[in-house]
Amino acid sequence: MSSPLDLRGVTIWPGFLSRAEQEAMLADLLTVMAIAPPIRPVTRWGRPMSVAMTSCGRLGWVSDRRGYRYEPHHPETGRPWPAIPDSLQAVWHALAPAAREPESALVNLYREGARMGLHQDRDEADLTQPVVSISLGDAALFRVGGTARGGPTASIWLHSGDVCVIGGAARLAFHGIDRIRAGSSDLLPGGGRINVTLRVVT
Repeated sequence: MSSPLDLRGVTIWPGFLSRAEQEAMLADLLTVMAIAPPIRPVTRWGRPMSVAMTSCGRLGWVSDRRGYRYEPHHPETGRPWPAIPDSLQAVWHALAPAAREPESALVNLYREGARMGLHQDRDEADLTQPVVSISLGDAALFRVGGTARGGPTASIWLHSGDVCVIGGAARLAFHGIDRIRAGSSDLLPGGGRINVTLRVVT
């Protein structure tokens, strides 16, 4: 594991997870996705997202024409979300030891061509708590701006096993994924990238 990097206030831990740890975490996430299948949500304007999503934890993030929010049940199966696996909890406890226990882990599945526009994570009630973001699979070009839309941004390639902590003054920074480097990792069956963001919601 390398020393942490700072990207406009976001702390990035390159290579935080070993290959064996990544494989174990992926197995946990495949179990989560078997219980709570990823879906491609639509924005409040009805536009389908290019990223498929699911969640684990007490609450899961959902998006549809009613807006962005957290719900206790999967929007299609109606079942409660599965519990957050210990492998994810361990990363939270290692990098956000002073934070409250995470209540949700949003799991984003990027296949080739998927991206995520600049956005803020602001649907949580307690914005003093950080977001811990884990990258698995193909490399992704991560872009971070300021807390207002527009203005300068900075970018870095995130690789499988990297972890970011978005907190403090950067908690409401606009951030997104511009593109995926398809085929840069053989971790995920069928290729692509999984990004997990652990959050305190209430």
